[in-house]
Amino acid sequence: MYFPSRLPYTRSTLAALVTLISHHVYAEEVAQPVQQLETIVIESTRTDRDVMATPASAYYIQQEQQKGMNVNLSETLKGVPGLQLNNRENYAQDLQISMRGFGARSTFGVRGIRLYVDGIPATMPDGQGQTSNIDLNSLDHIEVLGGGLSSLYGNSSGGTILTKTKEGQGDDSITLGYAAGSNQKGQANLVLQGGAKNANEPSYILSSSYFDTDGFRDHSDANKVLTNAKLTWNLEDGSKINWINNYVKIDAADPGGLERKDWKANPKQVVPNVIKYNARKDIEQVQTGLTWNKPINDLNEIYAMVYAGQRSVTQYQSTPKCAYETGTDVCKPFTSQLGKKHAGGVIDFDRNFYGTDIRWTGKEVLPNLKLIAGVAIDGMTEERKGFQNFIGDSQFGVKGELRRDEDNTLWNIDPYLQASYAVNDAINVDAGLRYSNVHFKSEDHYITAENGDNSGKTDYQKLLPSLAISWKVIPELMAYASYAQGFETPTFTEMAYPADIDNSRPFDLKAAESETYELGLKSSNMLGDFTAAAFYTKTQDDIVSAASDSGRSTFRNADQTLRQGVELSWNKNVWGDLTAQASYSYIDAKFDADIPEILDKDGKVAVAEIPNGNYIPGIAKNQAFLSLGWKPKQGFNAGVDVRYSDKIYVNDANSDTAPSYVVTAANMGYRWAIDDWAFNTFARVDNLFDKDYSGSVIVNESNKRFFEPAEGRNWSAGLSVTKSF
Repeated sequence: MYFPSRLPYTRSTLAALVTLISHHVYAEEVAQPVQQLETIVIESTRTDRDVMATPASAYYIQQEQQKGMNVNLSETLKGVPGLQLNNRENYAQDLQISMRGFGARSTFGVRGIRLYVDGIPATMPDGQGQTSNIDLNSLDHIEVLGGGLSSLYGNSSGGTILTKTKEGQGDDSITLGYAAGSNQKGQANLVLQGGAKNANEPSYILSSSYFDTDGFRDHSDANKVLTNAKLTWNLEDGSKINWINNYVKIDAADPGGLERKDWKANPKQVVPNVIKYNARKDIEQVQTGLTWNKPINDLNEIYAMVYAGQRSVTQYQSTPKCAYETGTDVCKPFTSQLGKKHAGGVIDFDRNFYGTDIRWTGKEVLPNLKLIAGVAIDGMTEERKGFQNFIGDSQFGVKGELRRDEDNTLWNIDPYLQASYAVNDAINVDAGLRYSNVHFKSEDHYITAENGDNSGKTDYQKLLPSLAISWKVIPELMAYASYAQGFETPTFTEMAYPADIDNSRPFDLKAAESETYELGLKSSNMLGDFTAAAFYTKTQDDIVSAASDSGRSTFRNADQTLRQGVELSWNKNVWGDLTAQASYSYIDAKFDADIPEILDKDGKVAVAEIPNGNYIPGIAKNQAFLSLGWKPKQGFNAGVDVRYSDKIYVNDANSDTAPSYVVTAANMGYRWAIDDWAFNTFARVDNLFDKDYSGSVIVNESNKRFFEPAEGRNWSAGLSVTKSF
């Protein structure tokens, strides 16, 4: 096969690795029986297989008892190889998440990765997603599916993250908790839960919390209300119903990024425009969803999911009114928001979203053959407006003149088919096919002589095949090879303003199309659980930032990009309640062809050339993670983890980087129970050695304010009390 020769290792290296693991496992098998570890079933591939028998880069993260603030997903999702999760210290812009480099371009929200909460999409059909409605206080576990097989989920699935809420169990109970930390962080939470008392009655869990903080940086205060409820019915006919309701409200100031010199001078500061225009974001979202599993008989099962929700966002940006004449307060005409096409410094939209997913699973359709057939339907309607963030020369950070007014419609209907065939006891073949199609329509109601009519519609379609072959070399060692095609459309934000300087042509961007090859090994033995994967992904028409056209951020397609690398993970119960975990990722992500410059109507360079071989910005080439924890169910517990991240280029030109860093965190706590009462305490220190580093970067930021400084040494502590009835 061609692709491994391009990676930083050889076929002989892989062969040696297989031989080494096999030899070690065989030696253990002769010496003593292998420890039987708990089977963890992965649902993300829909074949319900043990995670160590799944022919993909799949990971299962169990949510532990609280040992942190329980606010950000970054507190839980640690040490997953290939996953880069950066905390911006900015609650107005969500976390920055990428998988094998997909999603790294995002300056807000999540791109290129599919997110699901209890089976309900947290990603819109165009690939825009957010993590703000994930409730860590009621979370049971997370599954991460990386690599090519993530294409089973259709558009923008460079990786897939699926979170699942706990189900109520046992006696009714109430938990009250409070956690506090540096920079006036505080979270109060309440959890009510209980199991079903009688047949056909639901178990329940209700979690509600309030969080606020002054923020690490100036102008970064925030507060968040989050409520999550789940009712579960296990009916007498064997069917199961989950009803999930979620509400989140966030009011957050936005500190923005800093230039390198300002970051080094004072990482807490913000640029003057952030204060002048009071940059901030208000978010409110409510959604509900139902999932239903119904076994027809021993060999056939039906699954159905339906959901609906509403999201409102008002964002005041720090975009200035205009550029000033040097040394004066006189505006230059047609600059910044005074530009004829500028959409304004206030984003205001109301969005309704809805969808369903229905599928049938048949076991033994033919001997040793499982089939899955389904269809996913998702839709979104949006009323989006833009306003200037000033009135006259004296009022700033307010809604001013209307500069954008449009109705957007987005939908997809994706049929899919999967097959899993056991050739014999050692070899299994998994195949998938999904027809992904996404339809965009925008009706522009803000039409002027200068702005024109930006109405339009388009659609993107792609047939996404995937194939994986797994071989159980010996009972404790599995090898696999896979191939898949991926697909990522532009988001509404990106396609509205393409990088065509002379002519405004909305909906002109192409969808990115990728091919991924992967080889992997998985072993579970006396030394723990090991995984190793090598991948090679080539993408046509990758979506990258371009230029500012009359104040609009524009995007264009890169002809070809290449991502290749290696991912390793290991975890083990070392002794008693002592556990260890380690992971390492290497990602070589580059532009694999020249991207030509774009000239404006006057023949000047409007968008610079990107040379073949430049590194894709926002991606750390090397990442490593190591943790050690003493985790008994009761009594004293403690842990320490160390995380390394390589330097990150901040723009396509590779003109600057956010330096590499190593950060350490330590935690300790105590849990005990007395009759119907249970207590949990924790204390934690993050960035133990007070490392000054940039936690994330704003890729291709036009003012060179690329850097979002991370919090220095910080602490948190908390207590929760549970009473059972």
